[in-house]
Amino acid sequence: MATLIKDVKLSDDIIKKVLFERHIDFINAYGQDEDDFEYGMTDYLRVSGMYWGLTALELMNASPVQGKDEIVKYVKACQDPDSGGISACINHDPHILHTLSAVQILCTYDRLDAIDVEGVVKYISSLQQPDGSFSGDKWGEIDTRFSCCAIMTLSLVNRLDAVDVETAVEFVASCKNFDGGFGSRPLSESHAGLIYCCIGFLSITNRLDLVDRDTLAWWLCERQLPSGGLNGRPEKLPDVCYSWWVLSSLSILGRLEWVDKEALKSFIFACQDTDTGGFADRPGDVADPFHTCFGLAALSLLGHESIGKVNPTYCMPQTVIDRLHLKPQILSD
Repeated sequence: MATLIKDVKLSDDIIKKVLFERHIDFINAYGQDEDDFEYGMTDYLRVSGMYWGLTALELMNASPVQGKDEIVKYVKACQDPDSGGISACINHDPHILHTLSAVQILCTYDRLDAIDVEGVVKYISSLQQPDGSFSGDKWGEIDTRFSCCAIMTLSLVNRLDAVDVETAVEFVASCKNFDGGFGSRPLSESHAGLIYCCIGFLSITNRLDLVDRDTLAWWLCERQLPSGGLNGRPEKLPDVCYSWWVLSSLSILGRLEWVDKEALKSFIFACQDTDTGGFADRPGDVADPFHTCFGLAALSLLGHESIGKVNPTYCMPQTVIDRLHLKPQILSD
């Protein structure tokens, strides 16, 4: 019996160009109305949402309509004076995910001086566990995403000395699977998003020697479906965000040429909303800043000439990473 592959069918009239003006308007209009239902329902991820939208604007060489000073002011107000961590929204509990997003925003705008950096360092170091892992917040969830967030944040503020990096590496290495991939914890299923987190972590800590390079690259390339899109694990539908998680990992591994770039570009273009602007997870779905950011970042890795160069480890403009003198490990072809 033939195996059915879960996929989407692309239309024949895809607009194969980036609709820059519509995407810029989409991001700048998103979340501006505080009376809107979506505004109230997204408090729990606001700072990370700001990072997605603002990174998208940076890659399109555009500025936020509310001005950078207002953004910095808001991020500063989200820092908890007691723990030093940064929350998704004012008066919410701090979390390592939003702490990273806040630091990425402030580094992009060269405004780290707006927050208590030592407070951030104290918060991150307080989350490391005896086995080297990191919890996401004081409630204790463990995940390799949080290992990535911790190491990435500390590298951006030049304070990797604040944690036990060697033990942190040991924990991430323990999450490697027989297929070359990585999961959220030891013995967890390989997943493209978590692979990016672990590969990014190892890129920053200069330990890509722990990776089964070609085995992992093959697993990642197997994520490409007939539509050209990429999924996060076997038997799942393609999603624009995996264009980033997979391509960034392949780029760090020096195996970017192993995917069909033109087919993937067509899939990403098909996910643009030609009316409202923005990118959706799949063609015909509702656009949002998350998929817009990672769709544009993926196109940058694919060499789109009109999109700013993105760093595959940090998902930040390469110009910012150069300014900070950061040199994460990247394997050559």
